[in-house]
Amino acid sequence: MNRIQQLFKDRTQKLIPYITSGFPELNQTVDIVKAAEKASADMVELGMPFSDPLADGPIIQQSSQIAIKNGVSTMWILDLVKTIRKSSEIPIALMGYINPIMNYGLEKFLDDCQIAGVDGLIIPDLPPEEADTFITFAKEKQILPILLVAPNTSNRRIKKISELAGGLIYCVAILGITGTSKADKKELENYLERVAENCSTPFVVGFGIKSRGDVRHINRYAHAAVVGSELILRQSEAKNPIDTTFEFISELKGLK
Repeated sequence: MNRIQQLFKDRTQKLIPYITSGFPELNQTVDIVKAAEKASADMVELGMPFSDPLADGPIIQQSSQIAIKNGVSTMWILDLVKTIRKSSEIPIALMGYINPIMNYGLEKFLDDCQIAGVDGLIIPDLPPEEADTFITFAKEKQILPILLVAPNTSNRRIKKISELAGGLIYCVAILGITGTSKADKKELENYLERVAENCSTPFVVGFGIKSRGDVRHINRYAHAAVVGSELILRQSEAKNPIDTTFEFISELKGLK
């Protein structure tokens, strides 16, 4: 049982911040992760910057472009996780796109993820129908393949995707890119109730979460809330993005 599976053994309110690796500066990411953990984040989703991020809105796209200019690479991100692991056991999932992973070599990438201490992988542009090899290799390395569902995913498909994933799935709260409009409250509730009825694994919800109220509301229906664009926006505007991360995560966790 890896760290993510251990985390979701208990049904408590959980918050997962999305952090763009190498943003705002290369040397700040480790301290940003530590600040999030100190503020009681339950897990961290580390974004792997890519030049064509299909699921990301303008805020995360911009942070990815800055990180790429800062010199972020796949190998650098894996070394980043190794550094975090020297002082932290917080569950870590990488979120990235399939092209850089294939260029690195899928099996080598998964081997190196295991060595580094990665617990889960989210690849939003890899459909389940094409993910058999990824899922098989990931599970062999004790890394959770975190597959996605959306509001237009059928009940049968939700069930199939959760069975394929086997440990955790990620619910996109709205159709579209991150950081844009919020989901209609009632539609979101109906969608998450439908996921709960058809899902055989815990599930987390991201896209459009900005406040403590959003986190509490999501946790009534799902197993964790993911905050991304709002955190990245605040980091980009802050004089000290590390302190800002701590303050915002503390606020979302209800510690402020």
